Amino acid sequence: LMAFLLGAMTTAWTVNLGLRRGWRSAYGVPLLLEAAALLLFGLHGPAIAHHAAVFTPLTVVWLCYTMGLQNAVITKVSHAEIRTTHLTGLLTDIGLALGRALYINRNTDIPPVRTDRARLRLQLGLVAAFFGGALAGAWGFKAWGYVSTLPLAALLLLVVWRPLAADLWGRPATRQA
Repeated sequence: LMAFLLGAMTTAWTVNLGLRRGWRSAYGVPLLLEAAALLLFGLHGPAIAHHAAVFTPLTVVWLCYTMGLQNAVITKVSHAEIRTTHLTGLLTDIGLALGRALYINRNTDIPPVRTDRARLRLQLGLVAAFFGGALAGAWGFKAWGYVSTLPLAALLLLVVWRPLAADLWGRPATRQA
């Protein structure tokens, strides 16, 4: 729990610092840290497995920190509309939305109960992505082992590269608070 919390705190600190300094890569810094964590996990997986007694607890802490980074960056980008590392909140929101969608509005004297169908579709898509990612991750790990995380790290690096390069080479960005 503390590692997850620290990951979320790291995201808040780096994003706020980046936004206040006008970095284009403000949201990319936590993704860069996440990519580094996945690279370490993918490249050092055999050592982790070989020395499980020592490295497994550290790996669990490191992965929890990474999940905190991930959840917090998506939470900040979406203005707290989306969480990406747990299903319970999404399933609760889906249940509430489905309940509103099935509610029969009989009294016309008060505003009707309605559901945000676009948000419901987004939430259903996120749950489908969770399941698809879980299946792909299990299959990838079974087929290739720890290195199956390397394409994910490469994808994160690809996403963050352009704004990070703009910041490193001094292209000015608009300042945000």
